[in-house]
Amino acid sequence: MKEFVVLSGKGGTGKTTITAAFAVLAKKAILADCDVDAPDLHMLLHPKIIKTQEFRGSKLAVIDEKKCVKCNVCLERCRFDAINENLTVDPLSCEGCGVCTIVCPASAITLVERVSGYVYISRTKYGSMAHAFLSPGESNSGKLVTLVRQNAKMLAERERNDLIIIDCPPGIGCPVIASVTGADAGLVVTEPTLSGIHDLERALGLLAYFHVMPFVCVNMFDINKENTEKIVIFCKENGIDVVGKIPFNPVVTESMVKEMTIMEYAPKSDVAKEIEKMWIKILSNLKI
Repeated sequence: MKEFVVLSGKGGTGKTTITAAFAVLAKKAILADCDVDAPDLHMLLHPKIIKTQEFRGSKLAVIDEKKCVKCNVCLERCRFDAINENLTVDPLSCEGCGVCTIVCPASAITLVERVSGYVYISRTKYGSMAHAFLSPGESNSGKLVTLVRQNAKMLAERERNDLIIIDCPPGIGCPVIASVTGADAGLVVTEPTLSGIHDLERALGLLAYFHVMPFVCVNMFDINKENTEKIVIFCKENGIDVVGKIPFNPVVTESMVKEMTIMEYAPKSDVAKEIEKMWIKILSNLKI
């Protein structure tokens, strides 16, 4: 079984658009949307949910009014101002840190697990899909990402599938680390801007740290060919394959408006042809 991740050092580079196109080309791969804070792969692949699971990743302080002696110590010690003058807990402000349970002289406060989001197993016409949604303001998205990957592996084993395609969150933080750890290869999608080059270097550094085989794709390469050349030279000097240079084309935006992958909406476009060439190169390196 191979795990292939698509990531970017920043948002908006076209990562999900390319992941969805790969799903079409792979035909029967297991798909995983690990961008649990702001998932959007479902907008292009239209999964049919077959199983929903609650995710309890954080805790909430609960005050037992019968035990409470109204000493206000919890109110004074709560650094998040989650406890008001009536000694009730605001669930939106509470971080579940547990300080109030420690300082309460009457042991009137406990921490209870709360639903932080939902995990889904779905079907798409291009294969099974594991995805999730973290509720606004909730934390522990790294744990939720791990659960999504576990579900993807379970689906791959059950269906005897040898490829998992993972759509990562943007950046290089905890959710991305949880997405790439243990993966076989990763495609970093970048754009020919100064910030794009900087974020590319950070993403490649992350892959190198976790010993994940790196590939690079320059999206909209023709909007600044000088910066594209800088990226190509940098990758060549570091032994990294630039497997694709995708041209700018408004047809990509049109396909997203229609909630379709570029491979479905405009299969003969220059963008679709370049993505297909890129996918062939990646498969040959993965030896699938």
